[in-house]
Amino acid sequence: QVQLVESGGGLVQAGGSLRLSCTASGDTFSRYAMGWFRQAPGKEREFVAAINWRQGNSARGDSLEDRFTISRDVARNTMYLQINNLKPGDTGTYFCAADPDGFGPWVESEDAFDYWGQGTQVTVSS
Repeated sequence: QVQLVESGGGLVQAGGSLRLSCTASGDTFSRYAMGWFRQAPGKEREFVAAINWRQGNSARGDSLEDRFTISRDVARNTMYLQINNLKPGDTGTYFCAADPDGFGPWVESEDAFDYWGQGTQVTVSS
């Protein structure tokens, strides 16, 4: 069974940086797409970024700036989300997700992902 465990969230001052991690287990992920979503209080879940596990190409949400960088370490089965110059609007719960159907334009939809982590909280103070 696929399991995803996020870590790296916390309380950060505006302007700071965080690197979130998502460690995956329970399958061979070479054909997967892996993604990050976030949910702010009172808002819908929002696509942040996704990555093609085998090839490493990625996509980022249209409304997001290049402050967000997704990457992965295949040997460690771990995906990362680097967030720089954090803003109070980045506050929310960040979820990682796995899509066994691979990488394509559909990865911007949370419906494409079959497996989800529990989330890690990011709070940015002004």
